[in-house]
Amino acid sequence: MDSALNILSYLSQGLWTTVSIFLAATFFSFVMAFFAGLCRVVKNPLVRGVTTAYVEIFRGTSLIVQLFWLYYAVPMLFGINLGSNWWVGVIAIALNYGAYMSEVVRSSVLSVDEGQTEAAIALNLSRVQRMRHVILPQALRLMLPEFGNYMIQILKGTALVSLIGLTDILYYGDIYRSTNLDEGPLAYLMVLIMYFIIALPLIWLSKKGEKISKKGVAG
Repeated sequence: MDSALNILSYLSQGLWTTVSIFLAATFFSFVMAFFAGLCRVVKNPLVRGVTTAYVEIFRGTSLIVQLFWLYYAVPMLFGINLGSNWWVGVIAIALNYGAYMSEVVRSSVLSVDEGQTEAAIALNLSRVQRMRHVILPQALRLMLPEFGNYMIQILKGTALVSLIGLTDILYYGDIYRSTNLDEGPLAYLMVLIMYFIIALPLIWLSKKGEKISKKGVAG
């Protein structure tokens, strides 16, 4: 018991790094999701093509590869400095999960009954007004369960930032294990427990989102 508490205390040094990256990556993932998702339902073929390319590239390649690409390749090939390792981790995770979540936005918008759009047109609402006042409020309900699940995925994705030297929970778990080989299994068990504790509120939010979505949309 004392060993477990000692390990938890040691791992807590990386707690803020994990939580801060999760919060920032989640925020920017939502931004990218709505931007790319809504761009993919516009009539302009150039806008649709560019955002589709972004989505397919980031969905079709590994987050680890994307993380290394932004950390190592981009500065060397293009001379672009993304800032600290923290920002590299946030940007990589946000771009990756933003691509996945954009599909949730797109499909939810398209699933709203066409009769709603026709009624909005009859009321002489502009395309922006139709999206803002009629379609998005209904589509948001459909997005909530998937968004909750992706928030949990983003939290788990933050564990990869230790690969670029960020001192998150897993980083301290690796350090502890390397200096206390006999307690290695216990150290990684405590890492799992810490991630699970952080994920509990997200699990609750996901279930809450499912209940809200069951109220349905017009259709």
